[in-house]
Amino acid sequence: MSRVRSPERPERTPDGRYVVVDGRRWRATDPEIPEDIAAALRRHLMAARRAVGAARRKGDTAAEQLARGRVHTAKVALGERGTPWWEQPASERRRRWEDGAADLDATQRDEGATGP
Repeated sequence: MSRVRSPERPERTPDGRYVVVDGRRWRATDPEIPEDIAAALRRHLMAARRAVGAARRKGDTAAEQLARGRVHTAKVALGERGTPWWEQPASERRRRWEDGAADLDATQRDEGATGP
């Protein structure tokens, strides 16, 4: 099966809070996150998901748990988990993505990884 990225953006609910993929709703990324920060958070998210897969293939449960923690941190920073972004004041939303990006950057440095 080929994983070709569709050039189309996923369908959104009328209120913009969710994307719809194959009939299932998923919380959308906070639209207030500046694109450069959102892109960095998505890179962290994808790297963490790859790390989960690598750890599972090796049977390394400790590494898998660490990677899953990074996935969760990225998802919260993007506004896709935790308190819904539309229920947070602007200052709290900004703090959420700034803190998440800082945590992921620090974890990356501590692990000696390259690039988000």
